[in-house]
Amino acid sequence: MTAEARVMGTGLEGRAAGWRIVARKEFADHVSSARFFVLLIVLGAAAVVPLYFASDTIKSVASQVNDTRDAFLALFLVTSQGTPIPNVYNFVGIVAPLLGVAFAFDAINSERTEGTLPRLLSQPIYRDDVVNGKFAAGLATITLVMLAVVGVIAGFGIFRLGIVPSAGEVVRLIAWLVLTVLWVSLWLAFGLLLSVVIRRAATAALVGFGVWLLVAIFGQLIVSLVAGVVAPVASAGSLQDALSLTALSTTIERLLPLTLYQEASGVLLNPTVTTVSTPTTVGQWQQWQQQAQGQLMSFDQSALLIWPHVVALVAMTAVCFAAAYIWFMRQEVRA
Repeated sequence: MTAEARVMGTGLEGRAAGWRIVARKEFADHVSSARFFVLLIVLGAAAVVPLYFASDTIKSVASQVNDTRDAFLALFLVTSQGTPIPNVYNFVGIVAPLLGVAFAFDAINSERTEGTLPRLLSQPIYRDDVVNGKFAAGLATITLVMLAVVGVIAGFGIFRLGIVPSAGEVVRLIAWLVLTVLWVSLWLAFGLLLSVVIRRAATAALVGFGVWLLVAIFGQLIVSLVAGVVAPVASAGSLQDALSLTALSTTIERLLPLTLYQEASGVLLNPTVTTVSTPTTVGQWQQWQQQAQGQLMSFDQSALLIWPHVVALVAMTAVCFAAAYIWFMRQEVRA
């Protein structure tokens, strides 16, 4: 082997190993921090609390049906009677973004504030290894937390309620887990972008949690108000006009990422959902009315329904990460 080939091979090995070194260090810091355990408890409570209140309803549903192929998925779908607590997947969808923001809002700016960023980049690693490694570490931590939460829910259903999942339900549950990790990854990329753009970690945290609060608590209300002004269904004169305005209103509401996640989760966890689109013509509405109610969709059919939602979430995550990547690569890193 020539000297040039040896140098090239060493460079490629260092290129591949650099981000893994950063990721291992960041992952070890994450799982040993108080932040990790606090968020694990918060997200676990967000999953267990609605499940506990809905346990009696789930028991009655499981005992009344003969076909129990989707009884285990009721753990994530059923809401408690007489309480305003949402079901598990809606609750997780609202609270889980805290993981993404919390593990990324100080990923870069804290290194800059403490003066460790120039020393880190003086090591034999590339600059983009820092961004890639920190994002990979946050993603691994999020996956670990979500696995623990889903394991707690599954254990509650098996040991407390005596509901055993079938193979099809396990597949749907794994798909929902991947979807949830993707949903939180969007917020992880957004938090990473804030840590690169905003120099102070406290300001980045304030902005990140403020945006989360706006989207999770007030986002649906704001989008509904905008949809009501742009597409007022109540003022429709005919059925065709009402259907057109309803479709436009639904499209506006889907501009909110939380709506995409909740719709996709509902399809994955509920095999009886046959469509996520709103009829736009009278003929489509009549066909929708004639569909067999309670028909179970296969996993492949459900995956086809949520494919646009997944693509949209991936695109938003890629945009946030690419913006953080490009911004960091162009920044001055001297102390």
